[in-house]
Amino acid sequence: MGVWRLKAVASAKKQLVTIKGVKEGLIFQLDDDCAFDDVLGDLKDKLGNTHDRFLDGPEVAVQIRLGKRWLKDDQLDRLRKMIEKKKNLRIQSVESDVVPREMLFDETGRLKLVRGIVRAGQTLFHDGDLLLVGDVNPGGTIAATGDIYVIGSLRGVAHAGVNGREEAIIAASHMKPTQLRIAGVISRPPEEGGLEETFMEFACLNGGIMQIDKIANISRMRPGGQHA
Repeated sequence: MGVWRLKAVASAKKQLVTIKGVKEGLIFQLDDDCAFDDVLGDLKDKLGNTHDRFLDGPEVAVQIRLGKRWLKDDQLDRLRKMIEKKKNLRIQSVESDVVPREMLFDETGRLKLVRGIVRAGQTLFHDGDLLLVGDVNPGGTIAATGDIYVIGSLRGVAHAGVNGREEAIIAASHMKPTQLRIAGVISRPPEEGGLEETFMEFACLNGGIMQIDKIANISRMRPGGQHA
């Protein structure tokens, strides 16, 4: 009877690591509401399951989903080493819904360069001008007190001139935002978009009205490349 009760308690234990098979390989979803060491403990148990064909077969790509957790370098190293003990597991990506603080702020106040993707639920902010080499996915937000430049697809929300600077602009290689905002002016582009998608575009305020134009015409607003 005592043994049965112990097994019942163990079976009710929360799963801190969920392993899901997909077409591309495996997804390791880590619980983001518990201690990191507890996650590692659960992962160690699962990786030790020699009956799982996914963990002992041919090489498999692994996507690690951290949820609303951000790992320090030493934590990420521990996680990688544990997974790579299984010789057939190859870590393909590590994704988090949290943008690390060191990526967001530049105390110099000058242009901040960020490489990556702003995913749904994430907000990337910088006090100054911000250059993102990557995409802003639907549900993601990019904001800056100065200008915003996206070398990629802008399909989420962009807010330039957060402190009320109406001269700020928003530029993107692929301008398909759910919302644009400059200072206090908000605009949702029409369904068909503005210009041809082959052109990099920028949004600015003209007489308090949001306008979108080809990036080649930015000199009309910024002669010599200087701030207006």
